[in-house]
Amino acid sequence: MQRYKRSALYAAAALLSFAAAWWLGSLVMKYGEPAPIMTVAHAMVGVHAHLAWDFTLIARPEVLAPLGVALIVAAFIFRTWSGRIAFSLISLLLSWRTDAFLQHLFKRPRRTDWVIHHETSFSYPSSHAAISCGFYLLWAYLIARSELPGKLRLTLSSLLVLLWPTILWSRLALGAHYPSDLLGGTFVGLAAVFALAAVVETIKVVGATSRRA
Repeated sequence: MQRYKRSALYAAAALLSFAAAWWLGSLVMKYGEPAPIMTVAHAMVGVHAHLAWDFTLIARPEVLAPLGVALIVAAFIFRTWSGRIAFSLISLLLSWRTDAFLQHLFKRPRRTDWVIHHETSFSYPSSHAAISCGFYLLWAYLIARSELPGKLRLTLSSLLVLLWPTILWSRLALGAHYPSDLLGGTFVGLAAVFALAAVVETIKVVGATSRRA
């Protein structure tokens, strides 16, 4: 049983993260966004809007699709990275689809004070937040734990860590989401990463047990 402890912890973290997203969604659908938080959110709309759009694009299909193809090609060239690349792409898809499931469950309308681009999909939780956590922040962790040279590892992982809140900021600057949408999406991204980690860890334990048998 001890060998399954880590996978059980990952599974518990995934369930807690998903439960937090569910609970927050139920809360804001019933009571709405707190007025002081919305005052700050309204003040951010339109601030450096075109720059915000550039960062928003980083978590949209226009960028993610070619990036995914490039990572698949890289997995065949750099075999030592293939496992990490596969993990990140599955986490990306899991974050996106789980987020879409919750959006259609809660059916929260979008804000009306948007700028540049009117998005008509449901608002809670934010798929940009889920992807920025379940993909880009995940890559920050993978690179930080990699065998790359120290300065390169630190630089790349730091840039990816900074990219995460910048994408979240872009959604507020464009008036595309409520602040709670971003927190809910972050919970979804965490749930995806932890759920996938639990599966991978379980497969490792089962494989090790089979080889010893």
